[in-house]
Amino acid sequence: MAVHTEQQRKVIADAVVSMDGYTSTGAEDDMGWAMEHITSEQSEIMYEGIWRGVSTAVVGRVNWEGFTSVWPGLTSDPTSSARTRDLGNWLATVDKVVVSRTLEQSDLDKTEWTNARVARDLEAEVRSLKAGPGRDILVLNSAGVIQALLRADLIDELSLTVLPTTLGGGVRLLPEGFSSKWRLSHATTVPTTGAVALCYRRT
Repeated sequence: MAVHTEQQRKVIADAVVSMDGYTSTGAEDDMGWAMEHITSEQSEIMYEGIWRGVSTAVVGRVNWEGFTSVWPGLTSDPTSSARTRDLGNWLATVDKVVVSRTLEQSDLDKTEWTNARVARDLEAEVRSLKAGPGRDILVLNSAGVIQALLRADLIDELSLTVLPTTLGGGVRLLPEGFSSKWRLSHATTVPTTGAVALCYRRT
């Protein structure tokens, strides 16, 4: 078990999951099954409570490509809520680590988002981030990244939002054969969508 000092930054893994444990239906998933929840006012308030305490975001290649294709439009849309625009501006400017074996820095620099860099060695990057200055580190709904960090014992907090739907297959959030113990920090229901937000911390 890793020993964490008070000075260390927390690594928070945030993910939306179905009742049967999937975070995506696959590579072509547009997250339509989760959008009612993600865009609800109550969810925006809940997520704001997480990202405002974060100064570095970590994301995998698939989510990076999905986020950068959707969020700039949402951020500039005058019909988007103030919280959506705030989150979009935060995503665009916060320190971002994109975990990929194939993307190059030039690929990141082509997007509207600034302050992003490619990381090949996820574990080394996160260990360095935890030891450095700053607020918490947030892993954004990237199952492969979360699984790798769980195996390396580098996640301090799991923020899971369980939606009242089953997908029947796809990408599981938790790695096969992974055993660990956590304690429930707090739980929140989202009455408008039937979702339950669970925050777990390592024991």
